[in-house]
Amino acid sequence: MGVEQANGTPTEVVPPSEQDISDELDVKVKKYLRGEGANLEALQDKKLKGQLVIREELYGKSAKAAAKAEKWLMPSEGGYLEAEGIEKTWRIKQESIAREVDILSSKNQYDIVLPELGPYTLDFTSSGRYMAVGGRKGHLAVIDMKSMGVIKDFQVRETVRDVVFLHNELFFAAAQKKYPYIYNRDGTELHCLKEHGSVLKLQFLKNHFLLASINKFGQLHYQDVTMGEMVGNYRTGLGRTAIMQVNPFNGVVGLGHSGGIVTMWKPTSSAPLVKMLCHHGPVSALAFHPNGHLMATAGMDKKIKLWDLRKFEVLQTLPGHAKTLDFSQKGLLATGTGSFVQILGDFSGTENYSRYMGHSMAKGYQIGKVLFRPYEDVLSIGHSMGWSCILIPGSGEPNFDSWVANPFETSKQRREKEVHSLLDKLPPETIMLDPTKIGTVRQSRKREKPTKQERKAEMEAAVEDAKSIPLRKKMKGKNKPSKKVKKREEAVARAKKPFLERQMDEENLSRKKQKISGEIELPKSLQRFARKKATT
Repeated sequence: MGVEQANGTPTEVVPPSEQDISDELDVKVKKYLRGEGANLEALQDKKLKGQLVIREELYGKSAKAAAKAEKWLMPSEGGYLEAEGIEKTWRIKQESIAREVDILSSKNQYDIVLPELGPYTLDFTSSGRYMAVGGRKGHLAVIDMKSMGVIKDFQVRETVRDVVFLHNELFFAAAQKKYPYIYNRDGTELHCLKEHGSVLKLQFLKNHFLLASINKFGQLHYQDVTMGEMVGNYRTGLGRTAIMQVNPFNGVVGLGHSGGIVTMWKPTSSAPLVKMLCHHGPVSALAFHPNGHLMATAGMDKKIKLWDLRKFEVLQTLPGHAKTLDFSQKGLLATGTGSFVQILGDFSGTENYSRYMGHSMAKGYQIGKVLFRPYEDVLSIGHSMGWSCILIPGSGEPNFDSWVANPFETSKQRREKEVHSLLDKLPPETIMLDPTKIGTVRQSRKREKPTKQERKAEMEAAVEDAKSIPLRKKMKGKNKPSKKVKKREEAVARAKKPFLERQMDEENLSRKKQKISGEIELPKSLQRFARKKATT
């Protein structure tokens, strides 16, 4: 079907629905393109021009493929609370949200009260399907968040300070009174890690299979959980701390200290990569954004600061105290202190955080940890009386990648994923501040030797400068023209001396190299190819 234009040429009419889809795809393609294309018309080198043309085509194809994948494979869209008129989102209560959401989402809003065993700490698997909880009085449990059933809970009869999952839900580590222990999901004790000592905080680096811990003496340990090898054991030298967090972007461990200092560590270096003064008082909480370029810190000086880790500069300073911080997958920041939780959001895209939601616990509850559940709009709160979950619209990633984290994976898929992740395990040397440098070529520090013409021009310029220096007028008898000429010749000789010495050194070095190369005796198999010396 066609329509005739004014000039008489027929044009094809595209149905409105297809036109809308193509417009939408064009917008998504622009989002995935790496900036504007390079101007190749000005290039004179044909070979380079051809290579860049091919590269630009590949960029265009990859952007189109990413846009199509987002359009058809990521149908779910995240949404936030939207206020009408003068209504404020932070005044909306959890009861009002629970009345409006579906039954499945409303089940994620609950309180577990266990006052005799708290305070509680929490951790989720990367898919958000399973949660491990640890009570200070020795209660450990693994919970299936899909069926809301307890897989295993048991009592270790000693203090539990922290709990963290390893690479999947089959194993988790608990920091107990004297040593950290590793358990399986059935509650069986597998390992006692005595080398770590009395641990205050645990973190697991899933891409490197490293268990990181900080003990009460300020010692940082890295242990490879696949081979059991201790990769690193370093003294921080800044005293006791229980503030530790892993940057998900590059695997760097951040520690908050009592002097207001935040240090960043990697397992192959005994000195911190970064040591920055963040607060005029002890650091009380630390969190990293999922993109790795934003860090939030809270201090006893009643300030919450947001830092740009590319420049190590403060982006925003907010008033308030926080005992615990956590970023969601979509960039929301949760802060907890006392019995009050506040959620901050960056809705302008300029990394300018403002108040989004708030929630008050029952009076007397002391919040110990806040943690967003992956791929769900849920915030879990560990407090002195147990743990609770509240709904935070827009906090979780709405579309999950089953190759990265699958909340519905079967046991066969889990086994295959475990094998693949072990094969893809990264060595500790790959942990660095800028992981994009891996695979690039280091620039040569050698300076290119100047050519003869450049040396000659440089020497002539030095000679001209020496000649142009004015001579002082001296007493009668010492200001003769002959003496002036002699002094100018001496100044010219001094200017030429370093250039001539450098030239002589290079000539001597080249002669030595020729002499050494001539004296080297070749193997018998290669002697017949050597140039024979002229006989007299």
